[in-house]
Amino acid sequence: MKIMAVDFGDARTGLAVCDRTEYLASPVGVIEERDFNATVTKVVYAAMEFEVKMIVVGYPRNMDGSVGSRAEKCAEFARKLQNLVPIPVELWDERSTTVMAHNYLNETNTRGKKRKQIIDEVAATIILESYLAYRRNQKGDNDHGNEGLL
Repeated sequence: MKIMAVDFGDARTGLAVCDRTEYLASPVGVIEERDFNATVTKVVYAAMEFEVKMIVVGYPRNMDGSVGSRAEKCAEFARKLQNLVPIPVELWDERSTTVMAHNYLNETNTRGKKRKQIIDEVAATIILESYLAYRRNQKGDNDHGNEGLL
């Protein structure tokens, strides 16, 4: 099943999509938009364009597991998205994905303007890879990590 991951941000929102076998996650772009509702709408269009059957939204819990204002905003984003698409929308714990994305870009020596342009889609790809690994480890189990907030 094709799944899209979303790394929601106030100015840039990264997107990644996996293939139908759920094996390969690839970055597919960044939505540069500051308006919350316009970003939701653009993600809906991206989901239709890529013909995905599920959307996973990064849920940035604090390192101690608590929920801060950023996580609340991502949960609100996921709820609004769920109201507009006929496919499941799940929240997925994305702690440390931005740090991992920065480390990856350091290793590949990606700097400056290019780094700023791709960091969000790299983070979305890491979110999706994490979610896909979880699904592979849970084969046969109907619970796929839904946070139960939608």
